[in-house]
Amino acid sequence: MRIRVVGAGTMGRGIAQWAVTAGHTVELSDARPEAVADAVTFVGTMLERAVAKGRLGRAEADRARSALSALESPLEARTGAAPDLVVEAVVEDPEVKAELFTGLERVLPAGTVFATNTSSLSVTALGARLADPGRLAGLHFFNPVPLMRLVEVVPGAATRESVVELLTELVASSGHRAVTVADTPGFLVNHAGRGLVTEAFALLEESVAGHAALDRIARDVLGLRMGPFTLMDLTGLDVTSSVMETVWTGFRHADRLRPSYLTANRVAAGLHGRKTGRGFYAYGDGEAGAEVPEPRIEGGDPARPVRASGEELAALAGAGQGTDAGDDALVLVPTWGTSVAAAVAAGGLPADRTLGVDPLSLDSPRRVLAVTPAVRDTAVGDAVAVLARDGHAVTVVRDTAGSVAQRLLASVVNVAAGIAERGIAAPQDIDVAVTLGLGYPHGPLAWADRVGVARIVDLLRNLQAETGDPRYRPSPWLVQRAHLGLPATTPAAPLPE
Repeated sequence: MRIRVVGAGTMGRGIAQWAVTAGHTVELSDARPEAVADAVTFVGTMLERAVAKGRLGRAEADRARSALSALESPLEARTGAAPDLVVEAVVEDPEVKAELFTGLERVLPAGTVFATNTSSLSVTALGARLADPGRLAGLHFFNPVPLMRLVEVVPGAATRESVVELLTELVASSGHRAVTVADTPGFLVNHAGRGLVTEAFALLEESVAGHAALDRIARDVLGLRMGPFTLMDLTGLDVTSSVMETVWTGFRHADRLRPSYLTANRVAAGLHGRKTGRGFYAYGDGEAGAEVPEPRIEGGDPARPVRASGEELAALAGAGQGTDAGDDALVLVPTWGTSVAAAVAAGGLPADRTLGVDPLSLDSPRRVLAVTPAVRDTAVGDAVAVLARDGHAVTVVRDTAGSVAQRLLASVVNVAAGIAERGIAAPQDIDVAVTLGLGYPHGPLAWADRVGVARIVDLLRNLQAETGDPRYRPSPWLVQRAHLGLPATTPAAPLPE
């Protein structure tokens, strides 16, 4: 296939490298000729690096390099050599993109398909500027393109089905995974990613824990590659904030997508992350600074008697302790969408020595201990020592309904279920896109199946009841499947046409 890539920046050169490596002929163009020359050199360097690492043969690299050529103008018309596809990767400005496509429509034949690499703009609105909107679709790559093996194929309201089929086949035959996504704010991956970061900000707003502690829990308990605040420093808080606002506004201020008031001041102060040298963490010369030291609570008694509430925590109590561990025993309660304070009130437990343990953290390298304003310092120190006595790290957080990992997981699952409910993408594609695009250890719907759909619904209902916040209202997608005993990944019922 002959592909014209317009835009020779980071995304354009990555798309060009991906396409020539897959055996396609690529014309690279940009409004700035010097950018095209730099991009051609860059692609050549990347191909040589692939050869040196044994990922590409010499003959393949030479063929790929010869398949890449520079155009003097994005609107160049070559007699007898019109591209089959134009992929636009220019600045994220609707007027710039629309002007480019209307210009291309004047000089290229009707059979040339147009694709925009937009990450946030309406494909339908861009297509409406064309005489033939059916030839345009979204083709959203992720950076770095050769390594991020996911592409969102986004048909606009008028896009022809044949265009979607052509783009899907192109992506699949060129080594990446294509997922078809409805033309909605944030498409799929950016929409799904709001579940983690919006809830992380909510926890920070409530002073449940600091950003470093929240990151440690996300990594060690949920198994994420990086915590939400480290991730936002990497992508840039200015970008994250913009996406949060766009998705929330686009879905008419949906509660479960509600952004935080904390971002505006941090963005205004230039605390964007790595690219400005400081975000939630400090950076120097583009690299992460020293890891924030983890606080230690010394002097606790690991042998203090423990009375553990519920079967989940039974192993934390020593032999023969259980419910008759003595009047000064620590009381450890599991919190599944509820708070320690609520457990104290409901069970008449001693407030000065009752603490919560997140059940999700029990089998992880890090256990999470929740403390109320009524608990004694000595009880906290002893509880940390008890939880750490078999080699676990322990993070102490303030009491909140559901604790940290549960709230993060509930939000990730609930947002993804909302995507499925709206028919934005198929359940399988949601899970594939999130694992490939965001690096989560499980797709969110598959994650719900691992924990138990009914248990996730119970968690969300408990969170909504205790907090009164409609952001935790469980998606009907999950509720229905919990009622029927079906996995969260079960597709919607087909309807007659």
